[in-house]
Amino acid sequence: MRRDEMKRFVVIGLLFSAACSGGGPVAHAPTRLRFAVIPKSLDIPVFNYAKVGAEREAAKRGDVEVIWRGPENADQLRQKEILESFITQHVDGIAISCLNGDFLTETINKAVDAGIPVVTWDADAPKSKRLVFYGVDDLASGRILGEQAATLIGGKGKVAIITSYGATNLERRLQGVREALAKYKDIQIVETYDIKEDPVHCSEIIASGTNRYPDLGAWISVGGWPVFTRNALDTVPARTKVISFDTIPPAPDLLKAGKVQVLLGQKYFGWGSESVRLLSEIKSGKMPASPIIDSGVDIVTAANVDAYVTSWKLLEKP
Repeated sequence: MRRDEMKRFVVIGLLFSAACSGGGPVAHAPTRLRFAVIPKSLDIPVFNYAKVGAEREAAKRGDVEVIWRGPENADQLRQKEILESFITQHVDGIAISCLNGDFLTETINKAVDAGIPVVTWDADAPKSKRLVFYGVDDLASGRILGEQAATLIGGKGKVAIITSYGATNLERRLQGVREALAKYKDIQIVETYDIKEDPVHCSEIIASGTNRYPDLGAWISVGGWPVFTRNALDTVPARTKVISFDTIPPAPDLLKAGKVQVLLGQKYFGWGSESVRLLSEIKSGKMPASPIIDSGVDIVTAANVDAYVTSWKLLEKP
């Protein structure tokens, strides 16, 4: 090959290389972070809003993929298996609402030891190596439930409590309720029911309890099971007050209809969006200022339910 032909060949090669690389070093696609977000259960409706929040935050950031996966129902062994599978996949981060924090502690520690940051939301695993928890102050929220109930029944009468044993957040709320009611010597807790995170079972328990205690002053639920469906409270007489966690639809309608007197709301969309934000910042080297982030709680009554519904509709908009 003559010298002028060789020169022309090299120039053409350089031009082709520059065209392919945009005139500079070869560009690589930006790294996309894969975050696993694990709810307690797929059949508990409050978690649908956490999914929306996580996906919105991921879309806003542009470099995050949310993998939403949880047990079909409240099965702590299945939740542990899902967590294990994400450790095996070595995702970039995990955000989990723990069905049983103590049961998951060892597995969460395994994830962190493998270099996968873990944050908890809604329900914590406080003994684990998780980096941060985002959610309500459950002990304080339980005290609010108890005080609201005591006020509604005039500081005396029988109350029944609905819970689901195992989850740290629900245990703390139950503790708060009991602490608040202990101040009233004329209030008797007649029974504490374990509904096992099952709204259908909750409806059955309420019907049975109402029949067993016809003079019941109040039902106190540390979770939203009585207000996840429209008919769970149909057997409750007008004289019995209902104080419940959670404000997602149809709960506000039940409050307006007088089926419920007080609702405590959580930051449902924030469960997802804050988890993604926290994991993104941790991956970029910014650690949370505190290991616990109190999201705050909303107290909804007949006096402010309309304003709450208006603000809720704004949150629902894409």
